Amino acid sequence: MNKMNANRTEPLLVSYLHSKGAKLKLPISGTFELTARCNFNCPMCYVHMNQNEIHATQRRELTTEEWIQLAKEAKDRGMFFALLTGGEPFLRRDFFEIYSAMKSMGLMISINTNGSLLQGDIRRQLLENPPFRVNLSLYGGCAQTYRNMCGQDVFEQVTENIKALKTAGVDVRLNLSITPYNRQDLEKIFKISQELGVHVKGTGYMYPPARRNGDRSGCENRMSPEEAASSSLEWDLLRFEREEFVRRAEKVKNLMKFETDRCAVEPDSGIACRAGSSSFWITWDGRMLPCGMMPKPEAFPLEIGFDAAWNLILMKTKEIRMPAECAGCEKKSVCGVCAAMCIAETGRFDRVPTYMCRMTDETIRLTNLICQKWGDKNNSREDV
Repeated sequence: MNKMNANRTEPLLVSYLHSKGAKLKLPISGTFELTARCNFNCPMCYVHMNQNEIHATQRRELTTEEWIQLAKEAKDRGMFFALLTGGEPFLRRDFFEIYSAMKSMGLMISINTNGSLLQGDIRRQLLENPPFRVNLSLYGGCAQTYRNMCGQDVFEQVTENIKALKTAGVDVRLNLSITPYNRQDLEKIFKISQELGVHVKGTGYMYPPARRNGDRSGCENRMSPEEAASSSLEWDLLRFEREEFVRRAEKVKNLMKFETDRCAVEPDSGIACRAGSSSFWITWDGRMLPCGMMPKPEAFPLEIGFDAAWNLILMKTKEIRMPAECAGCEKKSVCGVCAAMCIAETGRFDRVPTYMCRMTDETIRLTNLICQKWGDKNNSREDV
């Protein structure tokens, strides 16, 4: 099976804009979580709520006018990229009113969707005024997996919708969350992506739904750390040629050697990613967060204005400190631990997420084992 280019990186212009934005304290990109509602019922979801649950919180989804006003204020402050997500954003009857207003501001808009509703009038309106990109979650490779994981029998519908968008020239990217419910479908999903000619971004790490319920820190319907590592490597073996897999394995070894040779245990450090420095997230009920996977810090732009909320998030994000143990760990470049993982796993930013430690150890062990088998016995891929 021929492999697609799985080594995609974002355009240099995007990286440059975020770098400049961080220096100038500008919100280059923003995520607008238009709704917590979804027509799927995936057990691992961090935000999904039905209408009764929303009412029970005594909170409400923002209005059309509120979303448009927030987008305008963010754009005036420097936002260039906007992501519309949910829940399932197309459940909002005013979606295209919000979308069209934001697009008329000159924003580069991407949309996150489960892909099941991209038919009829929704598809027509989307194709008449297409976004920069559609990020579509592909949850399985067959109808049975969709029924088990999402509670909906829409596999054929979703794949047909992907084909329709591709045929119309819309840039489509697929997201794959590897869970106990779809792990057995990895080869099917990869084959579908090859047939459709669509890039898939897969991950074996699933955040606990701490934003949905603070008591759920460290818990979720997910695999063990060892299973997650094994599934991630299984996905890599599908999408990479052997030479590329070995090259990446060598890079892992070199990164660890580099960290060890430095012999420097750094003090606790702050957030290294874009969250709260050049990007923000606004939840369905109007709270600004540095990242959608963090339950805090938070600000309320509808109450104090976007600028004041952004300045508060900038300040509070700088105060966050990661675990000192992670800063000095020789495996940190392999692990990819972040502040969102720490608080989602442990309830604190400065506490080590042992789930990630175990997943990283197993990733290194299995990677070395695979490369050793290939090198020592010249085994075929099927023997691994």
